[in-house]
Amino acid sequence: MTSTALHTGHIGLNVTDLDRSLAFYRDVLGFALLGEGKEEGRRHAFLGQDGRLLLTLWQQAGEPFDTGRAGLHHLAFEAESIDRVREYERALKSYGVDFAYDGVVAHREGAASGGIFFHDPDGTRLEISVPTGAEDAPAPAESAPTCGFF
Repeated sequence: MTSTALHTGHIGLNVTDLDRSLAFYRDVLGFALLGEGKEEGRRHAFLGQDGRLLLTLWQQAGEPFDTGRAGLHHLAFEAESIDRVREYERALKSYGVDFAYDGVVAHREGAASGGIFFHDPDGTRLEISVPTGAEDAPAPAESAPTCGFF
């Protein structure tokens, strides 16, 4: 086997209510609907940007996200600027989203990277961050990465 780097193709999330999750990821986070399966018992949605598949939603979960089970820890998106992170923050607040921290926070004490940490309608932990621009933001914990324990 040749040595090549793998890249994330897309992320698939189980959801309890496809219509509710689709509204959140499309209308609040701005993903485009690329395709949808409407057959009862097999409902799903393909979401992306600029025609590229990034996220799939599968209506097959009976219960919300459980942080106590093995599997996905959180899903992180990277924005182009700290101003864009703050725009997402405003949109998410107006939607009534549950935030883990108040405002933009640094990834760790003294880091230039940071962002916002919140939950989708099923409680899946999400992050929107930038690699630089959060130099003046507080770090919620001194001893651990901010994205590790929210």
